[in-house]
Amino acid sequence: MKDDIKNNPNPFLSRGCSELPDTYNKNENIFQHSCCKLDDNDWLKNIELPKNQKKFNYVEARFKNSRKDFFSFSEGMELNEGDIIAVEASPGHDIGIISMTGEAVRLQMKKKNISTDNENLKKVYRRARATDIEKWKTAVESEDFSIYKSREIANDLSLEMKINDVEYQGDNTKAIFYYTAEERVDFRELIKLLAEEFKVRIEMRQIGVRQEASRIGGTGSCGRELCCSTWLWNFKSVSTNTARTQQLSLNPQKLAGQCGKLKCCLNFENDNYIDTFKKFPNNEIILKTKKGEAVYQKTDIFKKVMWYSYVNDESNMLAIPIEKVQQIIEDNAKKIFPEKLEDFAYVKERKTNYENSVGKEDLYRFD
Repeated sequence: MKDDIKNNPNPFLSRGCSELPDTYNKNENIFQHSCCKLDDNDWLKNIELPKNQKKFNYVEARFKNSRKDFFSFSEGMELNEGDIIAVEASPGHDIGIISMTGEAVRLQMKKKNISTDNENLKKVYRRARATDIEKWKTAVESEDFSIYKSREIANDLSLEMKINDVEYQGDNTKAIFYYTAEERVDFRELIKLLAEEFKVRIEMRQIGVRQEASRIGGTGSCGRELCCSTWLWNFKSVSTNTARTQQLSLNPQKLAGQCGKLKCCLNFENDNYIDTFKKFPNNEIILKTKKGEAVYQKTDIFKKVMWYSYVNDESNMLAIPIEKVQQIIEDNAKKIFPEKLEDFAYVKERKTNYENSVGKEDLYRFD
């Protein structure tokens, strides 16, 4: 375990601490927003409250990685952003760092549909004492060793599961083991062995592959840190229709993220594509000319053109602006047929057949 601590000199970095907390100092400057996953921006911090309005007596506290929660505190307490606090847990107490105070907390709770009348909301006990921080440091510094040891135990039991992360409670009496598994796992024997090994209460919590990527972090194909580990706090389902709407190549290697699922960023511009496509003519309508009928092939949404080819010559495609397509449709409705599509097109392209491409894979497995 000592070797692991040397390799990771600041195990508190995942909790937003730029340096190790000191047992006997105030620890006023250890919390840094740049160190946090799913960080907050308190844009109401410098705005004064109206007269006769009391300060909102709830705070947002952050723990390891992306875990956050809201806690109430009594009126006699004066809590500020960055304070290390002891909060109510089940059982015992946990240690967290205040990431947000004041009216911004009220807005966050409203956004997440959390009412102040909720009886399940827990309380802030006190600012962390020296003994609290000492136990906290002992618990956090043992997490890396616990991950490796628990993986060995799970492997010895031949369990089809992967332990991704371990989070110790601040009072060092409980540990949460996060794992992923494709099928249901009977880990009753595992819990017994883990409890005997680490002498703490054990809780197993299953997460999905997207949550796994969020907790562990990494770098995406764009060269930036993963969205799910930096700012994206809610996961929305991503389907293959999203890729088709955006006219993307259905290549699983390009569309899959670190988690092996379709990238969450495919959803970011999808609504804009859907709204833009509403301005395009119906692509199911066949364009009729004196030369022959033409069918739709593809769309270039940025250039606002639609590609058509004649029924008897689908290998040659013509790019026609959407205004011209709409004009041809209206003329066809009036029984007016233009001579040929070439009079309206400004680009000609030869269609390539990829039906027998090597390595072709079914993208529906990502749904």
